Formats: sequence, C-alpha cells, structure tokens
Amino acid sequence: MCDRLIHEGHSVIAVDDFSTGRRSNLQNLSGKQTFSLVEGSILDSSFLIPLIDASDYVFHLAAAVGVFNIVNNPLASLLVNIRGTENVLEAASKRQIPVFLTSSSEVYGKNISNSLKESDDRILGSPITLRWSYSEAKAIDESLAYAYFIEKKLETRIVRFFNTVGPRQLGAYGMVVPRFIKSALGNEPITIYGDGNQTRCFAHVYDVIDAVISIAFSGDTVGKVVNIGNDFEISINSLASKIIAETNSMSTIVHIPYEEAYGSGFEDMERRVPDISLISQLVGWKPQRDLSTIIADISADMKMSS
Repeated sequence: MCDRLIHEGHSVIAVDDFSTGRRSNLQNLSGKQTFSLVEGSILDSSFLIPLIDASDYVFHLAAAVGVFNIVNNPLASLLVNIRGTENVLEAASKRQIPVFLTSSSEVYGKNISNSLKESDDRILGSPITLRWSYSEAKAIDESLAYAYFIEKKLETRIVRFFNTVGPRQLGAYGMVVPRFIKSALGNEPITIYGDGNQTRCFAHVYDVIDAVISIAFSGDTVGKVVNIGNDFEISINSLASKIIAETNSMSTIVHIPYEEAYGSGFEDMERRVPDISLISQLVGWKPQRDLSTIIADISADMKMSS
C-alpha cells in the first residue's frame, strides 16, 4: 500500500505498533523524503490526532488480526479493533478528513451462501465463543464508520477483504497460505486444522491494492461497503496439495482437530465466497492473478528473505 501510494506521487505517514508486522517490509522506502514511518498505537489519541491533522486522507488498516491472536488475546483484540477505530474516526471527523476503513469477510460469520453480497445477513455464533469476537468488532467498526458518514457527513468508504495474501505476509498468526508455503519450502509437515474440507478464496495483495486505490479515489464509492476478493474457491486440503506440488516439496499433510489447535468450543465456517459484482460495477475491478501466481510470488519472497 505504501509502495503504491509513494509511486503515484503521494506523501505517506505510516503508523504501526509492530505487534504483527515487520519494519523490514518497508525497508525499500527508507530514505524517501515523501515517506515517514512512525511507531505508535491507534489506542493513543494524543499520538494519533496530530498525525491525522497533518493528513488529507486516512487509510485505516490497523487491526488485531489472525485467528491465533484473536483466540489468545481476545480483550486486547477487541480494544484495538473497536476503540482504535473510534479514535481514528473521531480525529478525522474534526477536520472532515476522508477515512477508508478496511473491514473483513469475517463479518458474514457462518453465512455459507454461494456468493456473499454486501447486503447479506450476518450469521454468528454465541458472543462468548471467542472465535466470533473479531467478527463482532469489525461489524461495530463498520457501523461506527457509517454513523459518522450519516450524522457527521464524514466521507467514509468501507471494504471487506476476503483472505488477502502475498509477499511479505507472516504466517505466524494463523494466515494459512504463507504458513503452508513456509512448511513446504522446508519440506516439513503441513498442518491443517479440522478436516480440511472447509473452502476459502484467496486474492493476491497486488490485485487487492489495485482495488483499494480504485475505490479510495472514486466519488461513486463514498458511504458504501464493498467486497474485495477473488471468487475462485478451493478447499484447504486442495490448497495444501497444490502448494506441495507447485513448490516441488516433500512435505506430508497432517490434520489436527480444532480443539487441539484453538481450545474447546472453537467454531469455523465451511466456506466463504465473495460476490464481487458491486466492485466491478462501481470501478471496473476484477482480480488478475490466480492462486498459482500467489504461491509462486510468496515462495520467491520467502526464499529471498531467508
């Protein structure tokens, strides 16, 4: 995201607390006069307000993410995802600075429709099942952003990501594709949680950034919620097999019950497929890179970084 904005002539202030990120991901931008990296938290309003005041546009991507992170640190995750978003929206509204809010396909919960539209119902488990706390938090974020749009006339745009993957992504917090590829490159067993029949759709980060830029600077997307994802569906078992084949790996596949990985009471969803007709209609975007390209790009990045 930072690379793209700098390339297009913008000046960027990036804020990160590095709880799930790496400074090395931005090393290619160090020394550029139009880029600055500031370490801090969106929970600290006194830190956040002057940075937002100095900006013309806010891309709010900060969140506590990853299944392991959410299950192991539920309270911290809820505070970052809800209070942090409140802080961003409140600071931006004072000077009417547009906010681009990144939400998640997690808001759909256990809705396993063939193709999830932005207007589809949310189907969630019990609020005391920690698996759904991230979904709840992102839905509240969306409601907050929409309320600021309606009541405060703040220019907001909301997108829901469906499994964005690509170079520089860490697998340590539950992100399945980099985790599988790292194991495959090391010829280590690939661990699948559950029976592996659950299906997902994966979008290349380069495609996703194309979509983000198109939505962010379009007048037709103000006040709207838009899915961003690839609608090609694959089971986790098939994903693991494909990664093994395309990396020429000697890895085997191991299945571990959800309870063993995440604790008792964990719930997962069987499938999650985006309807991407709205984004095509609004800005003409469609994904250009397939899963083989994703695997090849992540593999190359990991080999270069090792």
